[in-house]
Amino acid sequence: MNAGVQRLLWIERNVANLDRAVAFYRDALGFKVERDPKATPQAWRNVPRIGKHPTRSARLSLGMQQIVLSEFPSAKPYHTGATSADLCFQHCAIVVDDMGAAYARWLAYRGGVAISRNGPQRLPPTSGGVMAFKFRDPDGHPLELISFPSDGENGIWPPQDNDVALGIDHTAISVSNTERSVVFYQRLGFEVSSRGVNRGPAQQCLDNLAEVEVDVIALRPANVQTPHLELLGYRVPQGRKCPNPGVCDISADRMVLQTQNLPVLLDKLRDAHVGHITTRTTESTQSALAALLSDPDGHWVVLLE
Repeated sequence: MNAGVQRLLWIERNVANLDRAVAFYRDALGFKVERDPKATPQAWRNVPRIGKHPTRSARLSLGMQQIVLSEFPSAKPYHTGATSADLCFQHCAIVVDDMGAAYARWLAYRGGVAISRNGPQRLPPTSGGVMAFKFRDPDGHPLELISFPSDGENGIWPPQDNDVALGIDHTAISVSNTERSVVFYQRLGFEVSSRGVNRGPAQQCLDNLAEVEVDVIALRPANVQTPHLELLGYRVPQGRKCPNPGVCDISADRMVLQTQNLPVLLDKLRDAHVGHITTRTTESTQSALAALLSDPDGHWVVLLE
């Protein structure tokens, strides 16, 4: 039996105030609350090295994709002044079928802060021809609204109760060395599906940076189109290294990945000298239930059997 990642289950984010965060994701972005915020998601019981549990958590869905928000009222806040190029950056890209309506709803809510300048940007065909807009939630987490060209990928996203938001296309992380990160995620079971370089005035406005040249590498588990992972390797400007966040810090986003044959996968990772692996096992068989590890730039990854 092959060992490796089967799919990206959800993204977990820490927040300082759960009620504020849930209201933002629901009212400004169109998410639905799937679990009572008074409950703690089951996954937290399997995640090692947490140190403490959230006071409350909520699971939200957008189409077939999910995000989990967990409350840590005294958590270390998001890095002040961080940009899209800095290595702490990780966003979730939300597919919309009407960028004007989605952007207007975000503007009306007034609960977040824009990253992009001059509103949504149409990237050139060499960068996919998408319309995109980057912003932050009330805790500083980056997000992106994205709309594909009419002849592009929007067709794979079914309508969601007449809402303009359709689902989560990917999570993107900034990395210092793209090839090193590709090797790391290939060891987990991801495959490279596309490569490109984004540059030019629209990308500069999207990132709100004076000059931009960024490698964009898409990876996904075999036979799974979305949600997927994108690596952002900024050639210009070069991303600043941020202190590795503790698992309970606001900036400590976690990709939660469903895996097959987790013990074998962990043995392969240890043989490749991947560090910072902590596991939780069953008491009866000592077989791994979950593992927490960080990638070469400090982004957290949770593996669940």
